[in-house]
Amino acid sequence: MVDSKWLSSKEAAERLGVSLRTLYRLIDEGQLTGYQIGRNIRLRHGDLDDYVERSRIAPGDLRHLYQFDEVDASLRSEGS
Repeated sequence: MVDSKWLSSKEAAERLGVSLRTLYRLIDEGQLTGYQIGRNIRLRHGDLDDYVERSRIAPGDLRHLYQFDEVDASLRSEGS
């Protein structure tokens, strides 16, 4: 069955909370599927939902962003 719920590129960008430039980059890189219909770029609701699900962060994936703070704190306390 064809998903008939289409979004304009502006609506899709707003829904994702990104700029139009970022949306176009995601489409150009193949991370998000876009369709050119005439002179307009359209996206399907389902494709946006799939992209969001693929972008989910798994527990533990961000550890590298905060663990160094704990190591720095322990080194500072050892140096005191």
